[in-house]
Parts: sequence; C-alpha cells; structure tokens
Amino acid sequence: MTSPIYSEVTASVSELKKNPMATVRDGDGFPVAVLNRNKPAFYCVPADVYESMLERLDDQSLAEIVRERRSEQSVRVDLSEL
Repeated sequence: MTSPIYSEVTASVSELKKNPMATVRDGDGFPVAVLNRNKPAFYCVPADVYESMLERLDDQSLAEIVRERRSEQSVRVDLSEL
C-alpha cells in the first residue's frame, strides 16, 4: 500500500533517534516526514513553523465566526457610557 508524503525531506525513525536536531535542521525550515517502515509516521516541524500553523488555524476559526455573525443585527455601543 502506498502513502502520500507531504514533504520533500524524509528521515527514518532511527535517524530521528540518533540526532533529532540534525533531522530538524535537514528540513531547512520545512517539515520532515519521519518514516516507519517506509511509511510516514509523523511530520517533524520547527517550532516557529508550528506556531505559525496554530496562528493560521486560529485566524480561520475567527474568520468563520465573523462569517456566521455577519448577518446579525449590529448593536451601537458608546464607550463613554461604560
């Protein structure tokens, strides 16, 4: 059975165990597909890439809330009254 690999760089679990930081470095800032018996087991991404992914997911969630509420009636608020 074949599996798609969504990365240009791969490493085996054994390579990852030997030197995890070198595996991340070999990805040159991009995800590294970690293979177990020649099938992708997981993807290893640098911390800044992961943080960026989480921010984008959060932005998508907020955009969905905006789309859902776009048709609601607006309420005027005067901040000086608070």
